[in-house]
Amino acid sequence: MQQLQDDLQARWWNLEARLVERFGKKPDMETLLFLIGVQELGDIRKKFSKEEKQDLMHIAVCTLFAQSGFYRLEGVDDQGWPHFGQLKALPVMGLIEQENFLKDHILLYFDNSPIGEEPDNL
Repeated sequence: MQQLQDDLQARWWNLEARLVERFGKKPDMETLLFLIGVQELGDIRKKFSKEEKQDLMHIAVCTLFAQSGFYRLEGVDDQGWPHFGQLKALPVMGLIEQENFLKDHILLYFDNSPIGEEPDNL
């Protein structure tokens, strides 16, 4: 179990280092969820309302947990916002387990996403 946690932490630090290199500062969990939400929405406008920022983080959480079959994208509304349906309940966990569960899903997302990488054509 400790080895799994150590591996997760090492992978997490590696991701943070890549993001610092790309964006110039280390993002916190909220910023990462916002970034994933914006990526999934596909709208990079400069200003989002407080409610839209919360919605973007919700999109991120649903997208992350869809990777493990907890949610499924059900469609996109007429303004381009994705909507998800929950397929199964998330496991009951303590705070540290929740954070590690979320980190693991974020790492999986970044392994399969171009966020944080320089485009090839620059």
